[in-house]
Amino acid sequence: MISTSPNFRRAALLTAACAVVFAGCASPPRQRTERAPIPDPMPPVTELTVHPARGQSAREMRRDRFECHGWAVRQSGFDPATMSVRMPTPVPRVEADPPAGYGTAAGAVTGAVIGAAVSSPRHTGRGAAIGAVVGAVAGAASDAAREARAGRIEDAYAARAARRDAEYAEDENRYRRALSACLEGRGYTVR
Repeated sequence: MISTSPNFRRAALLTAACAVVFAGCASPPRQRTERAPIPDPMPPVTELTVHPARGQSAREMRRDRFECHGWAVRQSGFDPATMSVRMPTPVPRVEADPPAGYGTAAGAVTGAVIGAAVSSPRHTGRGAAIGAVVGAVAGAASDAAREARAGRIEDAYAARAARRDAEYAEDENRYRRALSACLEGRGYTVR
């Protein structure tokens, strides 16, 4: 037979309170992959080395390059002269709010209070302990769901940044191909 003395109840409540405190530490945060630091600005792909192949003068080469630049901008829809230094699109870090462990601790406390309140006066300690465990499990599930949602949001940001970077790179490449074609057509060697 379990003792129902006031000392036993206090000991049971103290045990439940300790379980609640430790339950808050039991839910580890989601594992994050470390992102590489933001690299230096990427050199533009539009820089070309141009050599006259038919003995053109420096003045002719400047004029041809200017005219070919205008033609390449019209053909590609991309003007590197109006673009700032290209930096890879940063991806924001998304954290769950409230942080991991909060739901577990809050669930354990709430469960202990409810368990103690609904149990018979003789089994208050046992009810609090059972309530704390059930509440901690429910809170841990809530923590995991918030962490998973934060991960999905961060992944969506990363995918959008990757698409933006790929579109910019494609625009740059289209401009470079058009500029190279124009200059080669005017008798220059382009690298």
